Amino acid sequence: MKTYQIFRKLVRATGVHKVVLAFIIFFMLSAFIIMLREPQINNYNDACWYCFAVISTCGFGDIVATSFTARVVSVLLSIFAVVVIAMLTGVIVNLYTRLLERRVRGSLTDVMDRLEHLSELSKEELDDISERVRKL
Repeated sequence: MKTYQIFRKLVRATGVHKVVLAFIIFFMLSAFIIMLREPQINNYNDACWYCFAVISTCGFGDIVATSFTARVVSVLLSIFAVVVIAMLTGVIVNLYTRLLERRVRGSLTDVMDRLEHLSELSKEELDDISERVRKL
């Protein structure tokens, strides 16, 4: 549950949810524009497939843009996709870093609490503390 709360805070702080929503809207709008302007694409499903091929950079080649408008929209869509993927990568890395920091902080707090009562600890507990300190 803590992981989800940290993730929500990161998403709100970075505003990435707004960018992803804008990207989804732009994707759908791009597919619609390409469907209208590209003579090879006759339906919305094919237009979405073409847009997916553009943003995933796999470019299957089964549908190729020939009109100027479709090419411009394809370029804009691919640039937007790169930005969104970079932002999502940053958010995920930040989440992972915060989770690791939390884990280390929790371990350090536990070790420090136990060290305050050093005289009361058994041999096994002292060995456990020693092992944790080596890991940190």
